Parts: sequence; structure tokens; C-alpha cells
Amino acid sequence: MEPLTQRPRGNAPTFMGFDYCPDVTDFDGHVAILGLPFSDPYTIEEVTNDQTNAPTAVRTASHRLSIGLDHYDFDLGGPVLDNRPIRVLDCGDVLADARDLTLHYKRAEKAARILFEKGALVLSIGGDHGVPVPIFRALDVYQNVTMVHVDAHLDWRDDVNGVKEGYSNPLRRAAEMPHIGAMIQIGLRAQGSARQGEVDDARAYGSRLINSYEVLEHGMAPVLDQIPDGGTYYLTVDADGLDPTEMPAVAAPAPGGLLYHHVRTLIHGLARKGRLVGLDVVEITPMRDVNEISCITAGRIFLNAIGAAVRADYWNV
Repeated sequence: MEPLTQRPRGNAPTFMGFDYCPDVTDFDGHVAILGLPFSDPYTIEEVTNDQTNAPTAVRTASHRLSIGLDHYDFDLGGPVLDNRPIRVLDCGDVLADARDLTLHYKRAEKAARILFEKGALVLSIGGDHGVPVPIFRALDVYQNVTMVHVDAHLDWRDDVNGVKEGYSNPLRRAAEMPHIGAMIQIGLRAQGSARQGEVDDARAYGSRLINSYEVLEHGMAPVLDQIPDGGTYYLTVDADGLDPTEMPAVAAPAPGGLLYHHVRTLIHGLARKGRLVGLDVVEITPMRDVNEISCITAGRIFLNAIGAAVRADYWNV
């Protein structure tokens, strides 16, 4: 089988120093970290936009997330892994090919499907918001997956410049997949690329559109109440879904976004309600970051997903 991944780019360390898994077919763990630097670009300039550097930046900043896995974490109510034999493995970055700008999506889909089939919780670092599309396809390992989306923008464009799997398209593409069921989109605000037609299409599909102000005024609990219990969940987080005071490193900042504690509450709520099988954080532009706060916030989101899954006894170890 051809290689699907490579070591983290730029001589970056693994996420939080977890062991490196060079071949996903040999994955023997519980949680997989997967870097997805490259998307389906709308223009030639976007082949290597700054978001391609985010997996490296998040991994590099990850040493600031935790003094040690045995230390008490107040986000979780104890050590991250709860002193259990949970294995978190960093699978590196999906390989791209300069001569075939579609090949990395095919490799990402293969890698994610292998990891899902092994029962891993797959945590992906983008890249722009096109990169989860192949991960969404790999969710066909499961049935009736509830898609939970945090973003300032709707991401329901059919195509941009003829491209159908870029950063404005992922939720429309997800809606076309037979294994994707309910959809809830949280944190919407301001203007993006959506026209009235895209909003109408999302509502016609049945997507629940929740603007950020509803969450700021009423909290995340009423949102969680709208998500079916006992489900299989995938959470895709665009960094600009959070307020720019907490995620400054984004290309399209908009005031009035969700706060970190809202996303933390969402993750813990999903883990308690059913099975969170995957999560991605995308659209970080490292050159705009301030004191690595965006990368640290992304890392804390991942740690909360890991800790919440452990406490929900996903692996019964």
C-alpha cells in the first residue's frame, strides 16, 4: 500500500510529544492525531495558503498545553487520561503531491477510514475548511452521523471557480452523503459567502442554524438539547467560529463569536450524549497569531475531546 502520511512537517514535534505512528495500517491506539495541511484550492495562490502551516504550528505550541499527563486538569476534573492506559498516537500529516492536487484528499479519506474502522477517535488539524471533506466521506464506516458544525459561516456553496470541495463547500458536500443525518450549525454571524439560496438549501435539508448570539445569551445547554441523544457525532470547528479575542489567527475575524468554554461544553455534552467519533479544528492562519493563543486554544479543544471520551468510557480500559 502506498504511504498515506508522513512525519509532521517542518521538523515539528508530535502533538504533545505523543508517540508517532508512521503507518495508519499499524495504528494500535485509541486516539489518532492527523494533520491535514492541504485543501482543494480555489486559486493557485491557495495551494500553499498559511492554513497549510497550521498543523505544524499547533503541534509546536502543544508543549504549552500540559505540564504533564499526571497533573490535575481543571477543564476535565482530573488528569487528561484519568490515569488509564489510553494510547494517543500522532499519525503525522497526509501526504500531498505537487503533480496531482487531488491525491491528498484520496489519501486522507483512506487514512481516516482505516482509523475509524479501528475504533479511533480521530482528531484532525487543518488546513482550511475544505480538508474535512474526505474525512466526512470516510464516516461511511458509521451510519446516520450527526454533523455538528462550529463556524461564523454557513459553508453551503456548491462551487467556487468550479471547485466543489474547498473551504466554502464542506457542509453542502456533507449533506449529500447518505451516511450523514442531522446537521446543526452553531456560531453563525456577520457576512460570509452565503447567499439567500444557500441559506434556503441548508434549511431545506433540515440543518438547524444557530447564530452566536443565541449561545452568548442562553449558553450551550439549549443547543445540546436539540442534538439527538445516543447518536454518532462528528464535530468540525472552524477557528473563526470562536471570538477573535480567543482565536485571533483567522483570515475572516468577526466579533461576537463563541467562547472557548462554549466549545468545551459542547464537546463534553456530545461525549456524554453518545459517541463522538471525530473532531477537526481548521482555518488557523499562524502568521496572524498572538502569543500562540489560537494554537493553544485548538490544542485545548483536542485535550477536552480526549479527556471527555476517556471519562465517557469509550474504550472501557
